[in-house]
Amino acid sequence: MKLKFKSKYLILTILIFLVEVLVATVLKDQFFIRAYLGDVIVVMLLYTFVKSFLIINDTKLILGILAFSCIIEFAQFFNIAEKLGFQPGSLMYIVIGNSFSWIDILCYAVGCLLLYLFVKIKNQ
Repeated sequence: MKLKFKSKYLILTILIFLVEVLVATVLKDQFFIRAYLGDVIVVMLLYTFVKSFLIINDTKLILGILAFSCIIEFAQFFNIAEKLGFQPGSLMYIVIGNSFSWIDILCYAVGCLLLYLFVKIKNQ
């Protein structure tokens, strides 16, 4: 793993982040999109953010993102945001989340699988 800035990944990160903001704000009444698509896309956001600064094996990164996402999701089961002192509605409370869901883990896995397939196709 080496440090190297790649602007194309940072631009993708910003674009994906804007899509996430759109999903969370404008499309908040579209239950399927807000509840599921946002979780599928967030792993892609993490991937492009890390790739903006590091040269790292794609497969290891994707597996690491899946593990990280699952850890955060399981932390929600234990109300970690509240235990860390974040108030409901605060930015960190929203980022960490406050409710555990197996469906969220499935969405993270789907996002990572799609990302893995895209990377493999791109590298052929």
